Amino acid sequence: MRFRPDLLRAMIVLFNLALVIFGFTFFYLLFGETLLKSYHNRPVPMEQPGYRSGGSGKTADAEEEIVNGIHVQSGLIYAEGFDIVRGNCTACHSAKLVTQNRATREGWTDMIRWMQARQGLWDLGENEPVILDYLATHYAPEDIGRRATIKVEEIEWYLLELEEE
Repeated sequence: MRFRPDLLRAMIVLFNLALVIFGFTFFYLLFGETLLKSYHNRPVPMEQPGYRSGGSGKTADAEEEIVNGIHVQSGLIYAEGFDIVRGNCTACHSAKLVTQNRATREGWTDMIRWMQARQGLWDLGENEPVILDYLATHYAPEDIGRRATIKVEEIEWYLLELEEE
């Protein structure tokens, strides 16, 4: 039997190919489903190409439930501009980040500019005025504080009379 280098090379190539296929298959079995889910459920702004609704595993009805003017899933006030705000803001962060903040229109504009400069927020284009209107209307600063001072002199006082036994 004669040694054939060309046959050895072919066997090495086939072995390496089988090793690569096995490696990809093993990697896919371990991580493939997780990687595919994270890719398909990535946030995409509603007004941007590639938007698709759903993907959370909940029914569409449960995702769109409105109770007392609040969108249940996000916690955002359900009003004009809601869809655009939800689509753009929650693409990067939780709606809770919106609901816990209060700012004037100028304050919200400053936050958007900061996100664009530092966090990679895209140009909002014609959606920006709609977003600012929504935020400035529904998440404006609130004048809340301590209760009103009690005016003692205006209180009508009386004496409590206890019966003695």
